[in-house]
Amino acid sequence: MLTRVKSAVANLMGGMMAGGGGGGGANGDHPGGSDLPLRFAYGRPEFLGLSPDEVECSADHVARPILILKETRRLPWATGYAEVINAGKSTLNEDQACCEVLVVKRRPAGSCTPNRTSLTRRRSSLPNGEGLGLRENLDGSEELTFHYWALFDGHAGSGAAVAASRLLHHHIALHLQEVMDILCTPNLLPPTCLGEEPVNHHLTPTSQRALTRAASLRGAAGAPGSPSAPPTRFFTEKKVSQESLVIGAIENAFKDMDVQIEKEKAVYNISGGCTALAVVCLLGKLYVGNAGDSRAIIIRAGEVIPMSAEFTPESERQRLQFLAYMQPHLLGNEFTHLEFPRRVQRKEVGKRMLYRDFTMSGWAYKTIEDDDLKFPLIYGEGKKVRVYPLAQCEHGADDVLVLGTDGLWDVLSNQEVNEAVTSFLSNCDPDDQHRYTMAAQDLIMRARGVLKDRGWRISNDRLGSGDDISVYIIPLMYGNTH
Repeated sequence: MLTRVKSAVANLMGGMMAGGGGGGGANGDHPGGSDLPLRFAYGRPEFLGLSPDEVECSADHVARPILILKETRRLPWATGYAEVINAGKSTLNEDQACCEVLVVKRRPAGSCTPNRTSLTRRRSSLPNGEGLGLRENLDGSEELTFHYWALFDGHAGSGAAVAASRLLHHHIALHLQEVMDILCTPNLLPPTCLGEEPVNHHLTPTSQRALTRAASLRGAAGAPGSPSAPPTRFFTEKKVSQESLVIGAIENAFKDMDVQIEKEKAVYNISGGCTALAVVCLLGKLYVGNAGDSRAIIIRAGEVIPMSAEFTPESERQRLQFLAYMQPHLLGNEFTHLEFPRRVQRKEVGKRMLYRDFTMSGWAYKTIEDDDLKFPLIYGEGKKVRVYPLAQCEHGADDVLVLGTDGLWDVLSNQEVNEAVTSFLSNCDPDDQHRYTMAAQDLIMRARGVLKDRGWRISNDRLGSGDDISVYIIPLMYGNTH
């Protein structure tokens, strides 16, 4: 893990993010380095379609050949992709990438646990996402489709990055499955406690207010005449959007991936740690989750829209909750570090209610326990994960989402990437679907540079990137047509 992000994320992302040394090394990948079996064999992204010989040839730290997507139909939306290995800091390319189109199905009737079989991968059978409309999964649909792109940057070995590239999207799908009934119903506000009457935007404002107030008054702590009434400032119930449920699903998937890697390190040889940058396109919106120093930007009409930031405890809410989690004795056993939309009632113990903790800006459901009856330490809004309203915006052929590992951003600024991509695409045929892979290749050439006597050099004789570099360039106009 690079020094500038290790301290910010080590305690929050122990499995995925911890374990990194000062920039990655090969020791964790030596065949004789562990007596434990490998969890997953090393390789390059599946969608590149490389043979074992091609994978071996790509690991040339002197020539540093740039690998590109051979066939655009292998990825949805004519997505462009390119990568290059480092200049010798580690034996293997420790970056990993994954791209899938997944279909989540409803849980079987009577099931109370996520169903791993209720998931279908469609990247190979429907490579460009034909027929997978952003607005099709509504009105009680039995399926929920989402597009997924992700980059993982390994440190002190490639094992964690390989594992995360194979598994993170499954965790996201399982958490989306938990709230699928809500997400597939337009205009439905998530009920605070599952089993309560849902709130629907189709109601008139008057009846909406009456229903909301009735739900808040119905046996709520703080209602007139109720025993042990708490302060009135906790009377108002926070409204949680469907968007926040998706954010919470992604955040919990990151945590579950972290826990899984940490547990499996006891029985498998999973070397190092990794960063993770994931994009989910669901129901007309792009959600960007980031843990580490990779980065995502949207380039629209020549302007830059940042879509990620380095993973740190960003808000006062998260810092306070983290402190409360680490040192609960400071709370005098009277407060809970978890946040709920309203004060939890004793009759709700055992039910599932919306909550969030110090790692989350979105919301998810948890089973209420006695400890959750304690007074809430936090009441307010924190910062949200980056969300882009894809279906509400018009996009041209040159409007793209750029994802890159830190090898790109260490030497090129957001504006330099913007200028490079915009200039390259403006000279391409708008109907040529290879243009996005060619633009990704051009971007990596600009960041890697040319090998000279004094090392790899880029424009103005600056030092080029000696790190692994991986880049997606995703055209946004396809999000408007599907």
